[in-house]
Amino acid sequence: MNILCCTEGSERSRAAFKNASKFIKNAQIGIICVIDWNFLPLSMNLDASNYSEMYDNIADSVLNYAEKLVLNCNFTVNKKIKAIGSATEGILDVLKDEKYDLIILGSQGKKGISQWLGSVSKRIIENSHTPCFVSKKETGNKKIVFTTDGSSTSDDAAKKFADIFDVKDKHITILSVKENPEFYPIDATFDKNWLDAIEKQQKILAVKAINKIKMLFDIHGIQINNEVILTGNPAQEIINYCEKEETDLVVMGAREKKDISKFLLGSISRRVLDNITCGVLIIGK
Repeated sequence: MNILCCTEGSERSRAAFKNASKFIKNAQIGIICVIDWNFLPLSMNLDASNYSEMYDNIADSVLNYAEKLVLNCNFTVNKKIKAIGSATEGILDVLKDEKYDLIILGSQGKKGISQWLGSVSKRIIENSHTPCFVSKKETGNKKIVFTTDGSSTSDDAAKKFADIFDVKDKHITILSVKENPEFYPIDATFDKNWLDAIEKQQKILAVKAINKIKMLFDIHGIQINNEVILTGNPAQEIINYCEKEETDLVVMGAREKKDISKFLLGSISRRVLDNITCGVLIIGK
């Protein structure tokens, strides 16, 4: 497996790799550090050559530190990549040139050199088909929640998840959220018989969605520990459940690239990424 680890030297990016390393085995790691000059005030007057050398040295230090972390986690480093400019463009350029099975990103960085962590992770997800592991802080390595809505997107995500991650000793919950009746057209809520029929149908569909993922995981020898069906706003229910259960990783499918940007802006995935404290794995088609 070929993995791209994105870092700018922050604790969040280090935690992201440590978290991801708990779920993978036998991986080749490429490390990329992009130095973004755009955060510096325009009024700063620096000699271009000295400036370039200074940040070249910073990038080397960040990459060398990340390499030690990777080696300490018993993985192999196959490439160290250094770039200057837009973090998003630098990472996407690398993804064009070489195929990776997984991207590891920190999220919600501070100002200055690490300001890209939060926004970059979202833009990479929006513009790449490669699964993205996004993390804000170091977590445990046991509890995983796999979300499904019964779509082919969820099914494809389950297949890729089973291929990429080593989770046979983890506690896995399959979670499906059915829509709250309060979101139905107001006229429909006055018809109790119709409402009951819809509720029953939604429950059937949720059970089918969970059973499809169970079958896919069973093929890979992955045991499911828990099945949960909730009712309400999908993003909020996912967040609430994961926080309550002290989840370490939540897995979500994302739509095809032509739709993904629209899907993420203000959507379930975007809201979960912005508000959840555990790691998030986004897998696109």
